[in-house]
Amino acid sequence: MPILGLDIVKSHLRVTWQNEDQLIGIYHAAAEGSAVSFLNRKVYNDETEMAAAVEAGTAGDDPMVANAEFHAAVLLTAGHLYVNREQVVLGVTAVDLPMGARDFLQPYRVGLGV
Repeated sequence: MPILGLDIVKSHLRVTWQNEDQLIGIYHAAAEGSAVSFLNRKVYNDETEMAAAVEAGTAGDDPMVANAEFHAAVLLTAGHLYVNREQVVLGVTAVDLPMGARDFLQPYRVGLGV
C-alpha cells in the first residue's frame, strides 16, 4: 500500500485531470520504491502499521515511520519522473538542485556497510 495518496502526488504535480492517473501511479510507486531502497529499511505510514509489522516479524531491521523528509523526497522524485519522461534530453542544460530527494533521505539511511 502506498504511503502517500495519489491525490497528494497529483496536487504536487499540479494535475487535476484523471486521464494520467495510471502513469502518475507508476511514477509514484517507483518514487516510493526508490526511496525505500535508498534508505535500506522498510517505511510505514504510522506507528500502528509499523508495530503490526514488527509483531508479525515482517518489519526487517530498523523500520521507520514515514516523516516529512520521506514524503518530500517521494514528491520530488515523482515530479522529476513526470516532467522528464525520456532517459536522454537534448539541447538543455541540466543542474541538480540543492535539497534534492537524496539530501532529504541521507540522514535516515542505514546499513551502509564498510
